[in-house]
Amino acid sequence: MFERNLLWTALQLISISTDYLGYTGKMSSRGEYTCISMQPKDTMRLDETMLVKQLLPEICHFIHTYREGNQHAAELRNSASGVLFSLSCNNFNAVFSRISTRLQELTVCSEDNADVHDIELLQYISVDCSKLKRLLQETVFKFKALKKVAQLAVINSLEKAFWNWVENYPDEFTKLYQTPQTDMADCAEKLFDLVDGFAESTKRKAAVWPLQIILLVLCPEIIQDIAKDVVEETKMNKKLFLDNLRKALAGHSGSRQLTESAAIACVKLCKASTYINWEDNSVIFLLVQSMVVDLKNLLFNPSKPFSRSNQNADVDLMIDCLVSCFRINPHNNQHFKICLAQSSPSTFHYVLVNSLHRIITNSALDWWPRIDAVYCHSVELRSMFSETLHKAIQGCGAHPAIRMTPSLTFKEKMTSLKFKEKPTDLETKSYKFLLLSLVKLIHADPKLLLCNPRKQGPETQGSTAELITGLVQLVPQSSMPDIAQEAMEALLVLHQLDSIDLWNPDAPIETFWEISCIFLMQFEF
Repeated sequence: MFERNLLWTALQLISISTDYLGYTGKMSSRGEYTCISMQPKDTMRLDETMLVKQLLPEICHFIHTYREGNQHAAELRNSASGVLFSLSCNNFNAVFSRISTRLQELTVCSEDNADVHDIELLQYISVDCSKLKRLLQETVFKFKALKKVAQLAVINSLEKAFWNWVENYPDEFTKLYQTPQTDMADCAEKLFDLVDGFAESTKRKAAVWPLQIILLVLCPEIIQDIAKDVVEETKMNKKLFLDNLRKALAGHSGSRQLTESAAIACVKLCKASTYINWEDNSVIFLLVQSMVVDLKNLLFNPSKPFSRSNQNADVDLMIDCLVSCFRINPHNNQHFKICLAQSSPSTFHYVLVNSLHRIITNSALDWWPRIDAVYCHSVELRSMFSETLHKAIQGCGAHPAIRMTPSLTFKEKMTSLKFKEKPTDLETKSYKFLLLSLVKLIHADPKLLLCNPRKQGPETQGSTAELITGLVQLVPQSSMPDIAQEAMEALLVLHQLDSIDLWNPDAPIETFWEISCIFLMQFEF
């Protein structure tokens, strides 16, 4: 235990140093650290380059050795990948050299001896436009000669490298649709054709579609061309790919594998489109609109929930979809209503709450809509919080949650989740996850749950009292320490001056004193 904690701490320190101090530590055989100066633009001295190359195998060891099953696997891997990301920012040549060397080795080794770990480093490195271009060029040059297992590793890892670029250099991607780069598009098209030739079977098609849609996104002019009625022969495979994608998304492919892959690919298309300014009038928006209805019907069908073998991946996919749909059209909130419905699966509620949290906390681009478009759903969200709180505390065997008496109007219009009287252990765990997400949501934007459109002062005060009472009850819950800590943070935010004004805009000071007095009388601290 001590050694694992020490490893995690060491990686954290290295990550911090590379991010903030401009140095990274390299442990010698004697247990001493040698500092590596972080010179910009790969202009390091030779000895520094050698130190980085010596450090890389150790970082890779942490990334690839500590997998699931180890208690600290996620922390160690995340810390190690953070160090690698920092190293690659200013030492890209050293990291690229390691990946390129491994690609070359994989062109001559046998299928059984193929070690693709270094290829997977593509997922964790920092790439800008020029560096992504280098990765694409290198892949195009060697893809055909790679063994199947290596080809699949490249396909999976390159797609993640694309998102590292878009999320860290969004302006570069946006400019791609204002001033297309021919060399980038050429590389992407060549790789698309290579991957298309690789996808001979249904299984392979399902594996490559998510990357293929990304490669098409890198070719704005090709997307423009294949939207026309008459398409050049060299572009027909791209048009056919999109037709097959639509067919699978609508459930007409006859293959569950292809339908699932089509859903993944279309979510990535929707997400990528949100990084393009609407004012650019790109044809990619028409492409998104032609698929988004079928996509939402597939992912958010209460009577037939979307499900694969990996539930966590399903949730992440649904969150990406919900956030992207909001950014594409914030006024079409039908999918929000589906997720809020009392008859919808609990997964839908969890996805909705976490999507709202991401919308609040990640608003990097000027044209992304803000959360105030969702304030109209405050009543339903407060109801969800109240019911989830009650069932989570009940499942833990604690005292039942104290319920403030809401006004009749609030009670009549309440649309809460319907739960069984006695939740099972699995249900209680699910309620705790949802409750933690709800409390984080309150912390991120109190107004989202304080908003009371078209309500009178007494009703507003009653709903505020119920919300704050619920949070106060969570603070002493020793069986839910993460939730208790987050509840304290949320209460602090709720007691800031701008939040207090929202407790009851008609009489904020009186409401503050009345609610505070209720707490003092009902709780002992």
